[in-house]
Amino acid sequence: MFAYEDKLKAIKLYLKYESYAAAINELGYPSRGALIKWVKEYKDNGDIRKENTRKSKYTNNEKQQAVDHYLEFGKCYSRTCRMLGYPSRELLRQWVKDLAPESRRLNRNGLTLTSVEKVAAVLSLLTRGDTSAQSVADKVGVSWEVLYKHKDQLLGKGVPINKMSESTNTDINKLKDQVKQLQEEVYYLQMQKDILEKAGEIIKEDQGIFLEKLTNREKTILIDAIRPKYKLSQLLIIVDNPKSSYCYHKKQLALPDKYQDVRAKIIDIFERNKRRYGYRRLHASLKNSGILLSEKVVRRIMREETLIVKTIKMRKYNSYHGEISPAVPNILQRDFKADKPNEKWVTDITEFSIPAGKVYLSPMVDCFDDAVVSWTISTSPNAELVNTMLDQAVSILQKDEQAIIHTDRGAHYRWQGWIDRMDNNNLIRSMSKKGCIPDNAACEGFFGRLKNEFFYGESWIDVSIEDFIELLDEYLEWYNNKRIKLSLGGISIMKYRESLKLIA
Repeated sequence: MFAYEDKLKAIKLYLKYESYAAAINELGYPSRGALIKWVKEYKDNGDIRKENTRKSKYTNNEKQQAVDHYLEFGKCYSRTCRMLGYPSRELLRQWVKDLAPESRRLNRNGLTLTSVEKVAAVLSLLTRGDTSAQSVADKVGVSWEVLYKHKDQLLGKGVPINKMSESTNTDINKLKDQVKQLQEEVYYLQMQKDILEKAGEIIKEDQGIFLEKLTNREKTILIDAIRPKYKLSQLLIIVDNPKSSYCYHKKQLALPDKYQDVRAKIIDIFERNKRRYGYRRLHASLKNSGILLSEKVVRRIMREETLIVKTIKMRKYNSYHGEISPAVPNILQRDFKADKPNEKWVTDITEFSIPAGKVYLSPMVDCFDDAVVSWTISTSPNAELVNTMLDQAVSILQKDEQAIIHTDRGAHYRWQGWIDRMDNNNLIRSMSKKGCIPDNAACEGFFGRLKNEFFYGESWIDVSIEDFIELLDEYLEWYNNKRIKLSLGGISIMKYRESLKLIA
């Protein structure tokens, strides 16, 4: 049984990723079939039921009688089910959890006792004096049968416990030594666990924490964070950090942060560009602002401030509908370098699936500098989407310019309307091989950048189709006019064209 909030959380995560596996892997629940059922109910009704409306087979009185019998007769699920004739063990376990949750803490039957607890329990049994074995068992949280079973496992079946003989005292001393040894082991295991948990909080590595891969500076920060609970000498051994290195980095950490101002500048640039810039573009942005800093330092500051560009790969939209008209040769042959603008253009259609519906983008990308010459956005991947985009692109061509337009073998580029527009404007058609994505790598690369920087990692649950189209249009404007492109010298596409006097 899952709570209403847990079901809603799983549904919203699925709507965000459009992937059952991604949602289940992140949450750890439910099964794929259950999630499919929840999502269908949510889409059909706009919500899910907050509680199970099916009438219970058993009355509240019958449930309470079963729980009382379980508590009174040795807390044994099987015995209660056998004597009452109902319910199943799993159902009774759920009733006990709901009606008497405090009793489950004692119902462990020795299965969850640690090694230290088992030895301590047997010691209490051997040194109980006039106290009954049942009392000792109650304190430990097991039955007296299980308590004696642990005694036999540790000391053997022939050891008497009703008389304090010399051999019994020897056994007690051995058990005390064993308890001390086990307690030391538990202490070090707990210390290792605390170190790893604290390292996860401080370092925040997505791929997991490996102490041997931490720098000595990070180890020093980690030791200081957990030092009040453990001895310094023990921590230095566990994290494998020499004391001289620890003292050096501790002294360095006490000094003022010389990157304090630039750190704030990096965070501002990262957030202002909506977490789309990696360390190279951040480095280029700082350089354009007159701040000279090595990429290594930028990378380190990003790691310390957890500035992470998230990416998620999802299924690509496919517009192939078969060979509806003759294909044309691949003129580009994966040569996407152009010596001037409007010489080689590439295009395709990509899909954005959000809870409000699906949106399709058809851009025309110039191979000269990856500028988006024109684009259209629609809720339907029809002929009008690509034809309108082509008309807009053609309008910027000069009379002496003849562009090669490369596409895949999608149906949109093999309908007569597209072919007529290409012929009427004296444009050259070029097509990829069937199912060969690298043949249109320039456009696929643009889609990858677009979705990594704009779409993936964002929540679109409460965004309408109209708002999404507006945001996508704003991104494409930003892409052309403001986004830094490293291959162009760390400036935007339009500034690059202005530097070449291609535009006023």
